[in-house]
Amino acid sequence: MALYYDLSVFKDVYSLVLKIFEYTKDFPREYKYTLGQDLKKDSINLVRSIYRANKSKEKRVYLEGFLDDFELVKLELRICFDMKLLSVQKHAAISELMERIGKQITAWRNAQVV
Repeated sequence: MALYYDLSVFKDVYSLVLKIFEYTKDFPREYKYTLGQDLKKDSINLVRSIYRANKSKEKRVYLEGFLDDFELVKLELRICFDMKLLSVQKHAAISELMERIGKQITAWRNAQVV
């Protein structure tokens, strides 16, 4: 079993969390402590799910939980973009990273024996 912090998907999720923290710091006050805080909290949950999936024998449960939380983060990021809280460049960078993460998690989940 690989250490969770050596996993490619963990590194990508960690990069996503760092980007979210960096980008939400520039949010207007009205959104920084509502949508921004929710986005930070939900993205940290993704890191926790990777850790738990890696150490558990029942990985599929945690990977399904990851995918649920991942959809919430996607929705929150879309709201940020639609409200013009994120620039096109920032949204593109996050979208590329999220696409990579989604593919890796889906492949990991599908590799688990039911």
